[in-house]
Amino acid sequence: MGLDFVQQPPKGLLDPRFSHPDAPLRQPGASGLTGVGAATHLVALQRIADDNGGNRASPSPGYAASVRYVTAVLRDAGYEVRTPGYPLPKRRRRGALIREQNVIAQTRTGDPRWVVMVGAHLDSVRKGPGINDNGSGVAALLEIATRLGGSPPTRNVVRYAFWGSEEDDMAGSRHYVEKLSRRDREDILLYLNVDMIASPNAGYFVMGGKGKSRAKSGPRGSARAGGVLVEQLAATGVVAKTLAFDDESDYGPFVVAGIPAAAVLSGDRKTKSRKQARRWGGRPGERFDRNYHTPRDRVDTLDRTALDRFTRALAGTVAYYAGLSDTSTV
Repeated sequence: MGLDFVQQPPKGLLDPRFSHPDAPLRQPGASGLTGVGAATHLVALQRIADDNGGNRASPSPGYAASVRYVTAVLRDAGYEVRTPGYPLPKRRRRGALIREQNVIAQTRTGDPRWVVMVGAHLDSVRKGPGINDNGSGVAALLEIATRLGGSPPTRNVVRYAFWGSEEDDMAGSRHYVEKLSRRDREDILLYLNVDMIASPNAGYFVMGGKGKSRAKSGPRGSARAGGVLVEQLAATGVVAKTLAFDDESDYGPFVVAGIPAAAVLSGDRKTKSRKQARRWGGRPGERFDRNYHTPRDRVDTLDRTALDRFTRALAGTVAYYAGLSDTSTV
């Protein structure tokens, strides 16, 4: 199963074939939704890290508290929430602690044969609180989820995933994908990955459809999903750059499994070029995130404009696919 493979961003996202008339999120950019609500969750994740030794790594008390926080927010918003376990990498096992939890939530409405899945990793590195990497992705998903609500009038199911152990070779998402039945894999319309969207010297990157091999461009349908993200970011005022997939975040297991995928990120340890600075602003010759994987990755170092733009673009993309009705092309 896959979406039509197209090279250019799809036009006319307000076409009634692709948008539910009562959808609570609107395109482009999911009008009315901003990063302000997401910032509230970032403050909560920062507090969790501060109260638990300065990090939210999995496994750790900070990660367990993050799981409880996300679960409570989603249940309060009316979602069905599960916390399925996965085996920890052997180097992370301590005594009886050999498993950790992902958090999976989905709407109670929508056609379960068509699942729009969006995910972000919930863990940080052990050296810091991980508020950009990846509290920013978690916060954006929580804002979208609470605004959408657990029982929205959408045609398709929306499923949110908050992964553990991304910083340990994507152990949480790998286990999840490996345990999907063939039918479960086929039911996933696409997977959107959100990993770092508020880098202090932000860039605007999209993955999906770039590259000559399936491992680089993604399975059939990934280019269309990447195109929707590009168009939604354009509606917020920025021209995104499309990159090829690598195997450095939770989209990797989905690409390998043949599930259409796309992703967004604002940049990590790499350096912003002069051309990129002219396109997006910021400081050329400096890292996109100088605080990457350090104790300085805190809530007061983030680019709130980037957080806002990515949150709105993601919301618009979720709305587009949640309302997709022309499944004969899928």
